[in-house]
Amino acid sequence: MNLAAILEQFQPNASSHTISIPPSWHQGRTSYGGLSSALAYQAAKLSAEDLPPLQSAQIAFVGPLAGDVEVTATILRRGKNTAFVKSEIRSSDGVGLSCTFIFMNRRASHLAYEGLSRPVFPPIPADENARSGPPEFFTGHMQYPDKRLELGMATNRLSSWHRFTEHDGLDHVAELLCIGDALPPSAMGLMTEKGMVSSMNWQINMLTDAPATRNGWWFLESETHQAGNGASSQYMTAWNSEGLPMLTGMQSVAIFV
Repeated sequence: MNLAAILEQFQPNASSHTISIPPSWHQGRTSYGGLSSALAYQAAKLSAEDLPPLQSAQIAFVGPLAGDVEVTATILRRGKNTAFVKSEIRSSDGVGLSCTFIFMNRRASHLAYEGLSRPVFPPIPADENARSGPPEFFTGHMQYPDKRLELGMATNRLSSWHRFTEHDGLDHVAELLCIGDALPPSAMGLMTEKGMVSSMNWQINMLTDAPATRNGWWFLESETHQAGNGASSQYMTAWNSEGLPMLTGMQSVAIFV
């Protein structure tokens, strides 16, 4: 079941949705975090009519999610320009994801500044050079050019082009939220021993109200700036095919080795 088919399970004008997460979207014993984030966004987006574009989100990965889950959304406050919406995903074990989404109308401002350092973008992969992960893992729904991670890389930065194999007709915000968490935590590029890692939260800011890219490709990068005492902190950026920044983020990642 691709992302579009999963999102079609949501019912308009409902505050609660029962959604089935297929095993092919798992990472270990839980739903892939990007998919869970996209599900929460879909519920938030449908919680009221005429919401402004998404501006920001705070996402807490509380516990494992799998199988049938309940996705709820509640408007916390709606003003003239901004709406705060709380969204949660629950399984039989309780809350597994808790999010606050901020939807905001853009307005004219005298301030226009962008100071992001441009990465060196490798060529977008040709179709015959794209590979996918195993079908029982969430990366089976994606394409990317190379193996995503090897231990002993001695790097705090991971980056690569990614796209969904089936990407036509997607809401680009939901698509970007879902694929924006696709890279392994960049601290794994520093690891020399195998061990579990787990994202604990994700703070994101949208840099455009209408993200778009060519042929489904997004360039993702993640850079660890601190790691120790069982956790790491990383910055994240997603760029489109034209080299324009679409999303920035920051994650705290638990390290179990």
